[in-house]
Amino acid sequence: MRVLFAGGGTAGHINPAIAVANYIKEKEPQSEFLFVGTENGMEKTLVPKMGFEIKFIKIHGFKRSISLQNVKVASELITGTLNAVKIIKEFKPDAVMGTGGYVAGPVLLAASMLKIPTVVHESNAYPGVTVRMLSKVVDVVALGMEDAAKFLSPKARIEVTGNPVRPSILACDKATARAKLGLDSRRVVLIFGGSLGAEKINNVAVDWILQIADSRKYQILMSTGKNNQFEGVMKRFRQSNIDIEKYPEIAVQEYIYDMDLALNAADLIIARSGGSVSEMTALGKAAILIPSPYVAGNHQEHNARAVEKSGGAVVISQSELSLETLTKATETILENADVLEKMSRGSKSIGITDATDKIYKIMKELKK
Repeated sequence: MRVLFAGGGTAGHINPAIAVANYIKEKEPQSEFLFVGTENGMEKTLVPKMGFEIKFIKIHGFKRSISLQNVKVASELITGTLNAVKIIKEFKPDAVMGTGGYVAGPVLLAASMLKIPTVVHESNAYPGVTVRMLSKVVDVVALGMEDAAKFLSPKARIEVTGNPVRPSILACDKATARAKLGLDSRRVVLIFGGSLGAEKINNVAVDWILQIADSRKYQILMSTGKNNQFEGVMKRFRQSNIDIEKYPEIAVQEYIYDMDLALNAADLIIARSGGSVSEMTALGKAAILIPSPYVAGNHQEHNARAVEKSGGAVVISQSELSLETLTKATETILENADVLEKMSRGSKSIGITDATDKIYKIMKELKK
C-alpha cells in the first residue's frame, strides 16, 4: 500500500500519522509512505527522525478576525493545493490521510479532486476548522471521540475509531522502559506541557521539583517543550542554586523523543490534555491534567473531563494551577497506593488500543 499523510504543527498532529504508518508497515512491509507538512512545524524534525520521507508546502491558518493576513493565506491555499496536486501525482498514493493542522487542508482537498481515497482524523472532542471543512469533501472522517460528530457535516461518513497510539508505546512495558532509561523502583513522574511547551506548567513544575528534590523519593522526567522553554526552565533552576546534574533522578529535556519509554515508565503524568490523552489511557496511567485555555472550542477541557469522569485523572484548571494545588494533588496520588491503582484502572477503562487497526481497515476498504 502507498499512503500519503498530511498533518503538522505540533506532535499531537504528527504522532497519530506516524502510528498509522508504522502499523501499516507491520501488516504490509512493502508499503511506501510519504508525509507532507510545512517547514515551520515539528514535522520537519519528527518525521525524518522516525525514518519517513517528507515534502513541504507553504500554508498558514486563517485569522479569526478581519485581517490582510487572510488574503495572503487564501493565496497560499491555492498555491498549496496546486503543489499538493503535483506531489500526489508524483507519489501516486492508494490513500491519503490527514491528521490535523493547516497543511491537511490543501493536501486532502487536492486528493479529493484527484479522486484518491481520503481519510481525515480528528483526535479531540471539538474538531478544528480544517477538519470541519474537510468533512464535506473527504471519504471518511475518523474520530477519536464520538462527541466531535455533532460539529461535522451531516453528510459526512463518520467512523469512531479512537486515537492512533504508536505501536512502540503499546509494545513496551514498565519494567523494560525503566531498565532502558536507567530508572529504579521509586515512583516516576512524567511532566510535559505539549511539544511546544507550556510556560505556566513549567514554572509550577520547577517550584514543585525544587521543593521535593532533596527528598529524592521520586524520579522525574520533564520535557519543557520547544520555543525557548528549556532555557527558561534551566535559568530558574540556576537562580535557585540547584545543580540539576547532582540529582540523577531528575532529567530535564527540551523534548523527549523516546516518549514510548517515558510513558510506560511513569506512575503519574502531569500534562496538558491534547492528543497525548489517548496514549495515557491506552496504558492506564494516572494523570494530573491541566487543559490549555488557548485552544479552539476548549477541546482540551472536554478531553480532560472525560478522563476525570473515568476516575483516571485529577483536573486542575490553568488559573488554579499553583505550587499548593500541584503539591496537594501529587501527594494524594503518589503517597497512596490505593488511589494510584484506582486511577490507573479508571484510565485504562476508557483507553482504546486498536484505533490504528480500524483506520488501516478503512483504508483497505477505500482502496478496493
